[in-house]
Amino acid sequence: MQCEEVLERLSAFLDDEIDPVESREIQRHLDRCPSCTEALGRMKGVAARLRAEAPYYRASDSLRARVSQAAWSDASGGLTTSRRTGATPRGWLAAAATVVVVVGGTWLFTAVQSQKSFGSMEREVVSSHIRSLMASHLMDVASTDQHTVKPWFNGKLDFSPPVTDLSTSGYPLLGGRLDYLRGRPVAALVYQRRKHLINVFTWPDEAGADSEASPRTQQGYHVIHETHGGMAYWIVSDLNPEELSAFSRLLVTGVAKGQAR
Repeated sequence: MQCEEVLERLSAFLDDEIDPVESREIQRHLDRCPSCTEALGRMKGVAARLRAEAPYYRASDSLRARVSQAAWSDASGGLTTSRRTGATPRGWLAAAATVVVVVGGTWLFTAVQSQKSFGSMEREVVSSHIRSLMASHLMDVASTDQHTVKPWFNGKLDFSPPVTDLSTSGYPLLGGRLDYLRGRPVAALVYQRRKHLINVFTWPDEAGADSEASPRTQQGYHVIHETHGGMAYWIVSDLNPEELSAFSRLLVTGVAKGQAR
């Protein structure tokens, strides 16, 4: 099976809703495909979060009283309450269940859409990283001097990307270029660790909240996404996760120092 087929069936696979033969085929694919296995892990994470974090709303006292009265009336064989209110006990219970389904469903839809968007962005930045290596268009401005690279973006973007020199920490700046992600131009900064190249894609972050994440794997490359100081950073490289995480921390620290000046 191909990745596209497996990803379309992951939800049914997780819920054990497909036949055993197809289930075994999907499992064999997962055993040899880290990307699809990671997608399944994210899906399991969403399900776990739904169970643990989906909001619970206590019914108002008036609603609880009306449901209780309707249920008591039904159990005693009386229909007075149901006729007077225009609803049966089953109707009240169905309405209450509908509220739970709508609230939980909305939360789940939001969470799933967020996961899909995140995975799509991962694939896009990895593709841009690969293109930069294959098309000999790694840099538009080649310089190890941050005071040369940063001004180069003036007039080419509607924001000024933070540029940090990390050469003393073993991650020298090589230069930068313009790239295009999610329908907008972004800054791509290029760093190096021994023979490994690191692309840092950055643009203003609308949410504005600082966050950080552990490296994830996409198509054999490691990806880190974080936000800091109103900027989003997507870091991509084939460098091992430990050193890439160290680079990410150095980058954020360097940006913070630069903004504090």
